[in-house]
Amino acid sequence: MNREKRTEIFTRLRNENPEPTTELNYETPFELLVAVILSAQATDVGVNKATAKLYPVANSPEKIYALGEDGLKEYIKTIGLFNSKATNVIKTCKMLMDLHGSEVPDDRASLEALPGVGRKTANVVLNTAFGHPTIAVDTHIFRVSNRTKIAPGKNVDVVEQKLLKFIPPEFKLDAHHWLILHGRYICVARKPKCAACVIEDLCEYKDKVID
Repeated sequence: MNREKRTEIFTRLRNENPEPTTELNYETPFELLVAVILSAQATDVGVNKATAKLYPVANSPEKIYALGEDGLKEYIKTIGLFNSKATNVIKTCKMLMDLHGSEVPDDRASLEALPGVGRKTANVVLNTAFGHPTIAVDTHIFRVSNRTKIAPGKNVDVVEQKLLKFIPPEFKLDAHHWLILHGRYICVARKPKCAACVIEDLCEYKDKVID
C-alpha cells in the first residue's frame, strides 16, 4: 500500500460521501459526549432510541445529574452495560459542572479525565464536535485498516498512529467517518461485500469475496 493508493482510496470514499458524519443523533457537544459514552459495546441505533426519550427530558449536565443514577437508568436500560454507564454519565455530569462550567472541554486530557471516556471516545468528540483531525479506531476501522492494508497493526493504538501518519492531510478530518461507515456497511466482519465496494481494486485483502 503506497501513498498514491491511499490517496485514491480516500478520494473515492469522499466522492461517494462528501459530508460524512456520525450516525449518533445529537445537537450539542454534551449530547454527543453522552451518546458516545452510551455507545460502547452497543449499536448507534440502540443508543439513538434511548436518547430520543432522554434528551427531550434531560440534555444538560444539570438536568441529567438531577435525574440521578436510578432515574437515568430508566431511560438507558435497553442499552448494554447500562448500570456502569449510568454511573459514569452521572459522575461526568458532576465533573463538567464543577470543573468546566457545564461545557464539554475541547482538549484530550480534560476529556479523558471524565469517567467513561477513554481515548476512542475522546477522539470521537474532538473530531465530530470540535473539528479536530483525530481518528477513533473501533472494531470497524481496525478491520478495514488491516484488511485493505491502509494501516495494518496488531492493536488499535498502532492502527491509529499509522492512520494519522499515512492518511493525506486533506482527508484526515473525515477519514474516521468514511472508514467506520465502510466497515459497518461494506467491509463487514463475516462476509465483506467486495462486489459492491468502490475501492475493491485498490484493496490488498487476499480473501476478497467477489460474487
